[in-house]
Amino acid sequence: NDMLLQICKCPVAVACQICCAPNRVMSQTKQNLKEIIRVKRGWVWNQFFVLEEYMGSDPQYVGKLHTDLDKGDNAVKYTLSGDGAGSIFTIDQTTGDIHALRSLDREEKPYYTLRAQAVDINTNRPLEPESEFVIKVQDINDNEPKFLEGPYMASVPEMSPVGTYVTQVTATDADDPTYGNSARVVYSILHGQPYFSVDPKTGVIKTALPNMDREVKEQYQVLIQAKDMGGQLGGLAGTTTVNITLSDVNDNPPRFSKSECPLVPESSAVGSAVGRIKAHDLDIGKNAEVEYTIVPGDGGAMFDITTNEHNQEGIIILKRPLDYETKKAYTFKVDASNAYLDPRFQSFGAFKDTATVKINVLDVDEPPVFNKHSYVMDVYEDTPAGTIIGAVTAQDLDASSSPVRYSIDWKSDLDSYFDIDPVEGTISTNELLDRESIAQHNISIVATKLSNPVLTSRVAVTVHVLDINEFPPELASHYETFVCENAKIGQVWISWSLSQLSLGERQGYTLDRQTTSHTHTHSYGQFRVTNQPDIHVLTGEPCKHGENMQTSHRKVPNGFQTKNL
Repeated sequence: NDMLLQICKCPVAVACQICCAPNRVMSQTKQNLKEIIRVKRGWVWNQFFVLEEYMGSDPQYVGKLHTDLDKGDNAVKYTLSGDGAGSIFTIDQTTGDIHALRSLDREEKPYYTLRAQAVDINTNRPLEPESEFVIKVQDINDNEPKFLEGPYMASVPEMSPVGTYVTQVTATDADDPTYGNSARVVYSILHGQPYFSVDPKTGVIKTALPNMDREVKEQYQVLIQAKDMGGQLGGLAGTTTVNITLSDVNDNPPRFSKSECPLVPESSAVGSAVGRIKAHDLDIGKNAEVEYTIVPGDGGAMFDITTNEHNQEGIIILKRPLDYETKKAYTFKVDASNAYLDPRFQSFGAFKDTATVKINVLDVDEPPVFNKHSYVMDVYEDTPAGTIIGAVTAQDLDASSSPVRYSIDWKSDLDSYFDIDPVEGTISTNELLDRESIAQHNISIVATKLSNPVLTSRVAVTVHVLDINEFPPELASHYETFVCENAKIGQVWISWSLSQLSLGERQGYTLDRQTTSHTHTHSYGQFRVTNQPDIHVLTGEPCKHGENMQTSHRKVPNGFQTKNL
């Protein structure tokens, strides 16, 4: 029995049959065999094995079917049915030998299930019930490992320590993992050392060198091999490519390549960009964003700086007007620093750089400048023509200091009342002025740069015409009044005003002493009672004080009435 069981366990492509045992065993085990295989009713077999990928010229022998009812007299016929019977497998009906007609692939079909039957050749009656058995396709190492994906893409931060995880690759082998080492895969690196390593069992890829710098080398291509048979000689292998990118970290500060010395016209508008400066950062993305600041000093009050988000340039902005004649150059320092810092790399030093910026102010030809924003002049009416009433002054503040010429804008002096000396800027009258006609003249003086007549400037001149005492005073109307006989002393009993011909001078009033002895004068054109009057006719004399005093006489009827109250 032991011998028989050992035979039946042999993984060979032969039938486990009694006839294959030595003769001395046959006689000893025959009786026991009947009891052992009683459930098979005399069948003597176990599962069969056939090698895959058989390349021989003859059909591959699989095994033999046999029953203990077969006495060797050719009275038993064996038949085969089921999976692949007749097309893949054939049986010798007399001997029970089974052969495979073509090469088999375990990865296509690992086993076949068939049915066997022994019949009496004479009566064609079954000697045994139909029984099922299996033919297994025995694996050979005919499949190389294959990677599920590929090529692989992975990334790892630059400057990572040794042993930092990168990615994992996986290869599968279609061979039988339960039989031998055909499907036992081992990973190795064919190309990519010494930068990376791979775990031979898991396929996990890690960094193998410290401080790999993206700015030195960013891309790495690693060739990974997966080999079966445990990596031994003769094993089949497959490969894949892993493209590894070092991702950026902020390990580089911005650096200025040179100092800047832009030329800026003095006419540049406040708020305009007058210069650009750039610090280069070897990092990328967020780690390369730069912030610019002006170091307090010469340029802090005149300039500001902002960052262009698209190209990380520093844009210098003018804060106040420039004047070449006041200051021809500004020198200041600009700091460039990263907006986001990585504390791991602060030990490398300060993450900023400083550049010197010199702004040279460019002289621009400017119009003349008057020494006043406006002028006010006074002239008496009836002043003779040609009299100088004042002067304006303008000068060229540019370095060239061009001469200036003056003129009167004709639109502001249509009647040509005034004239101006084109060189000296003195203004004189062209004719007699009359205050009562025009009391104020507003003229515009133009200053032109002789070297560049296109450049002009203007200033407003106001000329006040002063009054002279040329008209005697006139009462505004005829005045007549009555005074009660019991009027109180000091009581106002009449007031009058002058006409508008001569105003602006101080007026006074007197009474003709020959026409009254009972009243007195008042400077405001009022008469008051000084004693008990009779009826009088008064002559009032308004007088105008000035260089040329003018007087006029008017009679004021004055009727005094006696009335008891």
